[in-house]
Amino acid sequence: MELLVSLISGAVGGNIAGGLFKNLNQGIPINSLAGIIGGGVGGTVLTQLLNVDASSLAGQVGAGGVGGGIVLLAVGALKNMMSNS
Repeated sequence: MELLVSLISGAVGGNIAGGLFKNLNQGIPINSLAGIIGGGVGGTVLTQLLNVDASSLAGQVGAGGVGGGIVLLAVGALKNMMSNS
């Protein structure tokens, strides 16, 4: 259940990051995919680093959303660097 919450939160976080950083926005499908990846990884890593209770719904939502946003920002920045070369 915790992984599912992290994946969904990551997708939401990726789309929020895309909305906030228009120059890094990749569109809903890529924002969501990057967010899902980041949510899965971020949900696991951030809960371990910050010592957040893995069963805490708020912790999973926060970690997944942040992870999703971070991965989308990295993907957007990388794509922008490649297109400017």
